[in-house]
Amino acid sequence: GPNGAGKTTLIRLLLGLTSANSGSMSILGMEVPKERERALARVGAIVDEPRFFPHLSGKDNLRYIASARGKQSVKRIDNCLNRVGLSEKAKEPVKKYSLGMRGRLGIAACLLGDPELLILDEPMNGLDPAGMQELRAFISSFIGEGRTVILSSHLLDEVEKTCQYVAIVDSGKIVVQSSIAELAQRGKVQIIVSTSQPEAVSSVVSQVQGVESLAIVGETLVVTPLDNVDSKLLASTLNKYIITSGYDIFGLSIQLQRLEERFLEVTHSLGGNLGGSF
Repeated sequence: GPNGAGKTTLIRLLLGLTSANSGSMSILGMEVPKERERALARVGAIVDEPRFFPHLSGKDNLRYIASARGKQSVKRIDNCLNRVGLSEKAKEPVKKYSLGMRGRLGIAACLLGDPELLILDEPMNGLDPAGMQELRAFISSFIGEGRTVILSSHLLDEVEKTCQYVAIVDSGKIVVQSSIAELAQRGKVQIIVSTSQPEAVSSVVSQVQGVESLAIVGETLVVTPLDNVDSKLLASTLNKYIITSGYDIFGLSIQLQRLEERFLEVTHSLGGNLGGSF
């Protein structure tokens, strides 16, 4: 959702960090705040940047946290560090960790309790491409064990690669909720035409019936069909018109609207704040 939509507030409400003045909530089938203690025993969560003792090593920080949880948590320390890729840096003081490494250590701390549900607020902040790939792999393995991850992120490309379901929040309300695939299918189909003469080709395409809009992006022409038009038939027609007009085509494909484009379309229709991050 847009900046200020209520994503972090919702997470804080679920975790009992902020009090609700109306409505009802449940986690893993347990009503909160009535059964919060029992529910949160099966939840690991990171809200904002995780905090640690900077002079202690990553492993010693986990020892400190695990000591409050019991012997089973202490036994999980090495495995938790390994799962987030910090085994080799476990003995280094946290003050030498990068922002991304501290984020991974925060996830390791969440895993000490062997949670059924993991809630992560902006977990990809500070991660380089390799770190993002490792996080995706970890989330995949975690849900492969029959567990669940809920994450909030402004990196929609990563959300699309990582998540199976998405909810768009605006003004404190969930306005769209579905699988990634279903959300994309509700969006507009686009026909992508690659050519060395996009401006000239656009003049040809603009005369073809069934075209709602078109845009030039480098050597690519992005064509949006009207809602009631068969995109495959239109693509075939465009191919014919362009070639008979004497222009070359390097490629022609049909693709569904990306999550980022669909997000902007939904929030724009609701009058969402499209400026800055969200």
